[in-house]
Amino acid sequence: MAMTFEAVRAFAFALPGVEDGTAYGHPCLKAHGKFLTRLWDDGDTLVCPGVPFDEREMLMEAEPQTFYLTDHYRNYPYVLVRLSQVHAGTVERLIQRHWRATAPKKVLKAWDAQHPETA
Repeated sequence: MAMTFEAVRAFAFALPGVEDGTAYGHPCLKAHGKFLTRLWDDGDTLVCPGVPFDEREMLMEAEPQTFYLTDHYRNYPYVLVRLSQVHAGTVERLIQRHWRATAPKKVLKAWDAQHPETA
């Protein structure tokens, strides 16, 4: 059940335009030059942007051991995810959704044509 940042990277690199980067001195992934996700200071938490507030509240209520928040992220559509607790498919959906939000329309159209199950 546990996931690692290496597993996150392996999944994310299958998406066009994803590359390694750094954010606040920690490894991060960027998509099309925009922030996609990063490993948090504790080495076990993934910072996931693009999660609407209502969904974030639902995730934290349903699985408080997996999804949480700090005051720093309270006013932003982010959720913190404990990799040691999360199901891989959940992280993949969060990453792919934010990747789709950053991808140019041309890239999305080509991706969706090749992967109709993800469109």
